[in-house]
Amino acid sequence: MTLEREQKLKNVISKKQKGLTIILENVHDPHNISAVLRSCDAVGIYEVYIVYTEEKLQKSLGKRSSASASKWLTINYYFNLDECINDVRKKYNSIYATHLNQENPNSLYNLKLTESCALLFGNEKDGVSDNALALCDANFIIPQYGLIQSLNISVACAVSLYECLRQREIADMYNKPTFSTVEQKAIFTEWSNK
Repeated sequence: MTLEREQKLKNVISKKQKGLTIILENVHDPHNISAVLRSCDAVGIYEVYIVYTEEKLQKSLGKRSSASASKWLTINYYFNLDECINDVRKKYNSIYATHLNQENPNSLYNLKLTESCALLFGNEKDGVSDNALALCDANFIIPQYGLIQSLNISVACAVSLYECLRQREIADMYNKPTFSTVEQKAIFTEWSNK
């Protein structure tokens, strides 16, 4: 490995955001998943959670493509929603879901995204399930002023993550490593072997 490559990896690792993740629930389209993973990598997310409760999605798990960004992310797969949410709660303080049909939703821009949190996104057709919504701390919407009032899952995720990035940049969180020196070295070793 060149010195330049080593420095690039170490710099990226130092900016990873330990207190930020996403959960994808039954997202069908591999292209959407790839786009989401690229956005996650771009804003410094270290790990993501993907839950497939639908049997047809579980069977195709090995066939689903993902972006090259998946090399730089830890992807946790689940077939049980409760198990996924329980594991997320062990590491993150809040879970926010985006769902259009809820009353009194929070604006994305009013959430404190500098705090430890997970953002939950549902699938292309049905969005976040009622079961998942019931397990979340709050619902949020991305303000929109058009007639359609719906964004593609990968676009909704990117918009939300870049609001996280904006808030975290203002709080100078990208200049203060969230992983310990030992954790950073472990990630570097893992990445060096890829």
